[in-house]
Amino acid sequence: MTNTEELEHLKCLIIGSGPAGYTAAIYAARADMKPVVYTGIVPGGQLTQTTEVDNFPGYPQGITGPVMMEDLKAQAERFGTDVRFGYATKVEFSEEGAVHKVQIDGSKWVSAETIIIATGATAKWLGLSSEEKYNGFGVSACAVCDGFFFKGQDVAIVGAGDTAAEEATYLAKLCRKVYMLVRRDEFRASKAMVHRVNNTANIEVLYNTETEEILGNEQGVNGVRVVNNVSDEKRILDITGFFVAIGHKPNTELFQGVLEMDETGYLITRADSTATNISGVFACGDVQDHVYRQAITAAGTGCMAALEAERYLAAKESGE
Repeated sequence: MTNTEELEHLKCLIIGSGPAGYTAAIYAARADMKPVVYTGIVPGGQLTQTTEVDNFPGYPQGITGPVMMEDLKAQAERFGTDVRFGYATKVEFSEEGAVHKVQIDGSKWVSAETIIIATGATAKWLGLSSEEKYNGFGVSACAVCDGFFFKGQDVAIVGAGDTAAEEATYLAKLCRKVYMLVRRDEFRASKAMVHRVNNTANIEVLYNTETEEILGNEQGVNGVRVVNNVSDEKRILDITGFFVAIGHKPNTELFQGVLEMDETGYLITRADSTATNISGVFACGDVQDHVYRQAITAAGTGCMAALEAERYLAAKESGE
């Protein structure tokens, strides 16, 4: 690595460009922190793979995910944010909270006084080509985001944990029928959540059931072919929505062994804060939130991270 003197030095480096990253950039830029955003491989994050966003305040007619992310980017740039395409490949964080160093695209190094991590999380998928084909056209990994579009319809949800059980009961309030596809002969969810599922009349749980293929046409999903992994019996369910709730994977590989994480890889931040275990390094959005995972909550923590980074710099400069 080159000497620190030769590196581009930043007040605020933001890694990631979803609602959390761009909101952090808006606040940091307005505070004259001259933030630089490295977008990551998917500029705009998960929302760029979402068609309709109907639950973000301020868009009464709804908006598509890609357009919304372009709006957030333009707003960040309006205040002077430098948005760059590129991704972080290595980090060297100072334990004392001095200058932190980040490698970009496997070659260039930059240094920064504050770093805001907004690398997000990635939904786990079954890996079917039909799942990819109909993603956004009847296939979703977020029932809370997209359930409204299937009001009064029949849907299926895959998963056996607490999240799947919670999303199934959420869908049951909106949809006529919910098929819950559980791969084993039992849930992984807590007893309370299983009890809630079993006491919801319009949820039908299919145990030992795996998805073979999602069926559809140019209008979107119209069915799913499932197989019982004990009897080998196949069955087609007439549905218009297919929800995958088998978990999310936080994009934190880069920070393993450096920042504190929980057992599933989500970054741990201090209570009521976005601060990580290293001074001057903050985390916001889905990379540290496995509970809500919404654009609006990600944006909220992005705001928090920028405000905390600003206060951190002010205290540092005043020698506190």
